[in-house]
Amino acid sequence: MNQLRDNLKTIGLSPNHIFQQVKEAISEDLAGGEDITSVATITDSQVSTADFICRADGIVSGLHVAAAVLEYCGINHYEVLVDEGAKVSAGKILITVQANTRKLLLAERTAINFLSHLSGISTSTSKWVSELSGTKCKVRDTRKTTPGLRQLEKFAVRMGAGLNHRISLSESALIKDNHIVAAGSITNAFKLVKQKFPNKKVEIEVDTLEQLSEAILLKPDLILLDNMSVDQCIKAVSISNGAVKLEASGGLTLENAKAYANTGIDYMAVGALTHSAPILDIGLDFRKEK
Repeated sequence: MNQLRDNLKTIGLSPNHIFQQVKEAISEDLAGGEDITSVATITDSQVSTADFICRADGIVSGLHVAAAVLEYCGINHYEVLVDEGAKVSAGKILITVQANTRKLLLAERTAINFLSHLSGISTSTSKWVSELSGTKCKVRDTRKTTPGLRQLEKFAVRMGAGLNHRISLSESALIKDNHIVAAGSITNAFKLVKQKFPNKKVEIEVDTLEQLSEAILLKPDLILLDNMSVDQCIKAVSISNGAVKLEASGGLTLENAKAYANTGIDYMAVGALTHSAPILDIGLDFRKEK
């Protein structure tokens, strides 16, 4: 357990947070009862050896979260065989484990749910990173994460070589269209934020090139170009002329990512990294006794 806690800390995850999430996931699966199928069909002394195997090519992450599931279920005889963020091929064994069969089957689905979901995010992120190669543009995630899983999903983005946007509302300010309407103007909204939180970074979202010109004069840390076309982004880069970093958001796809990156913007904010990534197919295969 102590080694696993150290491993989780090393990869930037809070052990207490992870074990709480694992506890809640297993509790959800048991719903106050027991695994009636395993209890009925398997003796409490049976031991099995099994492998978590990747069934498709991809980038894997969440291996130590899966390990946390195993340990929470009372399984300590396991070995993680690949690194977080590793590129693997179909058929690769990720974790091998020997344990009480009932405990192993209890851990199976929850471990795979975490592992396949996070690996899916890492794999998707890696595709965006690859598409942007050769440009200065970097892909970042958003707060469009699954409730309760933000820490893990943003970790998965990092393992896919993407960057994290703000982790929380309290980390930095992002002045969006509704803030601007409520405050009366971009300038007023910016001044109010800097008065209240002078040491926090501030990003301003703009919908038009006219708003961009107003925002540039305020010297924010970043300006977000919301739902702008490639041509508008080209003009925005020209208008800013390096005065402030620019981030595009909205309407971005893998198919048009390179075109946007070639405009000279600094970042792309892509909610799909976390809210729409398909899982990476991973399964648990028991070894047959010889």
